[in-house]
Amino acid sequence: MNLLVIHGPNLNLLGTREPEIYGTTTLPELNQLIDEHAVSRQVSVECFQSNHEGEIIDRIQAANTSHDAIIINPGAYTHTSIAIYDALRAIETPAYEVHLSNIHARGDMRKKSVTAGACVGIISGFGVTSYLLAIDAAVATAAP
Repeated sequence: MNLLVIHGPNLNLLGTREPEIYGTTTLPELNQLIDEHAVSRQVSVECFQSNHEGEIIDRIQAANTSHDAIIINPGAYTHTSIAIYDALRAIETPAYEVHLSNIHARGDMRKKSVTAGACVGIISGFGVTSYLLAIDAAVATAAP
């Protein structure tokens, strides 16, 4: 199984951006945890981060022929991007949405996920463990 992990806008600032919400783990540290967990589950993983909606869409579209599943944290695009929603709907590769914080326990503008409707499911509120749970979910629900 080959997974693509997409980190959306501002996730490059992990570890320093609002650590009381997002924790102190940096993006390179998170990617290392993801890599290690993927190896333990006998899957390969590629991690990608972008602050640009079009780059995220390009990677989603390319994943349709190169990856078995997508794990995506769309960042703030979660709440606004019909374009990312459409890209996820346009491909056959299943996607799993993740968030470090519990988006439903935050301000009203963060409670609605536009992109979740194009995903198999959403894992939210478990910090970096959200990504690891998403890997387990992708492996558990993979087509035989």
